[in-house]
Amino acid sequence: MALVDAEREELLEILSRDRLLAMYEQMRTIRVFEDTLHTLFASGEIPGFVHLYAGEEAVAVGVIGALKPDDYVSSTHRGHGHCLAKGVELNSMLAEIYGRATGVCKGKGGSMHIADVSRGMLGANGIVGAGMPLAAGAALAAKLRRSGQVSVCFFGDGGSNQGTLHEAINLAAIWDLPCLFVCENNGYAEATSPRYSTKVKHIADRAAAYNIPGVVVDGQDVVEVYLAARQAVERARSGAGPTLIEAKTYRFYGHFEGDAMKYRTAEEVGQFRRRDPLKIFAEEIAPQAEISSQEMQEIDAAVDRQMQAAIEFARSSPLPSPEDCLTDVYVNY
Repeated sequence: MALVDAEREELLEILSRDRLLAMYEQMRTIRVFEDTLHTLFASGEIPGFVHLYAGEEAVAVGVIGALKPDDYVSSTHRGHGHCLAKGVELNSMLAEIYGRATGVCKGKGGSMHIADVSRGMLGANGIVGAGMPLAAGAALAAKLRRSGQVSVCFFGDGGSNQGTLHEAINLAAIWDLPCLFVCENNGYAEATSPRYSTKVKHIADRAAAYNIPGVVVDGQDVVEVYLAARQAVERARSGAGPTLIEAKTYRFYGHFEGDAMKYRTAEEVGQFRRRDPLKIFAEEIAPQAEISSQEMQEIDAAVDRQMQAAIEFARSSPLPSPEDCLTDVYVNY
């Protein structure tokens, strides 16, 4: 599953230093965003419900890094990382989670419903398994328009047991739709391990039922994720149809903020903390790409400043007016 040195060296020749530094900046931005939400939510400053993506950054950044700006992404209830990697603006995302009128959805969506269609982000989704038909529909539209666009659907190991996945993946397979189905297997569907809920060893093994490629990758290694996604995107654009990618990853926080996490041990969390995607980048990828620790520290400092500016922007933004409840309710076709 892990890249051998020769494979990584070959890929690093494709990925420039600037590209890798941009990937690191995106992962760092997602991590700081999530760690900040963890603190703000605990203080009572953020309303609603929050599911954090920390620990899974390499999946969003690796997959979306293989896309073009006008490609599509559908997300999950744990969608902050997907949105940031797709280019949704930091200030308006945080304002949205604060429920402010300057939010990307005018403060009406909150954490689980962030969408920015202008950037190809079809939306995070509070319903488990609801994003797959959206992604397949976008892929069908792209194929009919012959636009060359690709559609990616992120879902969790819990979502893989929803009927929507099998309906969407079956149609995508028989119609050769330009679609990627990306399972972020973070080890738990809320508190349930796939070892209890899934008979197959790997969720990617289910691809055989639809006669499409099923690929398992180390979801903590952004370069390995990018390599698998790039191959799948090239296949989709060529008209050869969808791919099912399973990224083995881990969420550092609980299913939701406030989760007591009695279903996993401190030793298990510590084991995966040692496989932090940012740590792997710093210790394995950066030296091979001749990226210095000073370059990474400068990115860290810039991200911290952007995050502080986003907090001030959200705090100082107005709440939506009561009249706004009656807008954006219906869509005219």
